This record gives sequence, structure tokens and C-alpha cells, in this order.
Amino acid sequence: MPEAALLPISPTVEPALLALNNAHAAELSWLDRDRLTFLLRQAFHARRIGEVDGFLLAFDQGAAYDSPNYRWFRQRYRRFVYIDRVVVAPAARGRGCAGRLYADLLSQARQAGHDIVVCEINRDPPNPASDAFHAAQGFAEVGQATIHHGSKTVRYLARAIER
Repeated sequence: MPEAALLPISPTVEPALLALNNAHAAELSWLDRDRLTFLLRQAFHARRIGEVDGFLLAFDQGAAYDSPNYRWFRQRYRRFVYIDRVVVAPAARGRGCAGRLYADLLSQARQAGHDIVVCEINRDPPNPASDAFHAAQGFAEVGQATIHHGSKTVRYLARAIER
């Protein structure tokens, strides 16, 4: 089976992307259509695999984004690329989709002169699959926080971009 193409996120796939995001709201946070449109306009990098087998949305330090996790990085790093959300549909898992999305982002970030890519993953509620994936991708913990009125604890991760 040939690999699904890495593609930009177009308006025609936004409904499917929104459904995939909201099916994983515990890990990503729920979005409505307007919020998704806003985030896509702010994105440094937004890619999907295939129709919507998965997607990645990332921002640089200049985004007008109010996420507490994004703001945590903005207070500590002058220049960065923040991975806000990445998800792969259950039927597409195990085919390297997330790794391809990350490799594509790292290439774009390197070309734009960035030195670091950052993200957060849930500590509570736990997300062991994400923990393992990010460790394999070379991310290391740089901090923790409790957010959303104590309902979630996150680990902040960073990875240097090799030149």
C-alpha cells in the first residue's frame, strides 16, 4: 500500500479534521469550527496525511494564541515552534503517520531558521503512547504545570533541531 501524501489543510477537509480532533478532545482539547479556522490562520505549519488519516498543527513564537501551554513556552523561549496538536486516526495508526508529520515539521522549522521544537503532553490524565512516541523522537522534559483549574497536569517537552 503506497504512503498517503502529506498535504496542506484545505477548507474542504476541515469538517473531517474537526471530527478527528474532537474524537480525541481529552488529549487535544475540543474545538468548534470557528476556533479551528482561527488556529489554522495562525499556524506556522499545518499538515494532514491523506484525506485526514492524521494531522499536525504547530505555531511559532509570533502567533496570537491564548493557550496556557503555548504561553508557558513564550515566556521562556525567544524563538520556537510549538506543536499544538497531532493526532492519527485509529485506522491509520502503526503506519508511521505521526513520525512523518514530525519529520515534515522539523524540516520546515529548520528551513525557517528555528533551533527548537516544543510541545506538551498530558501527565494527568496520562498518555503513555504519546510519552513513548516523544521519547523516541528525542524530546526531553523541560517543565510541568497544572492547568484548566487543576483538571489537567502536563509535561513540557523540547527537542533541538539539528542543522
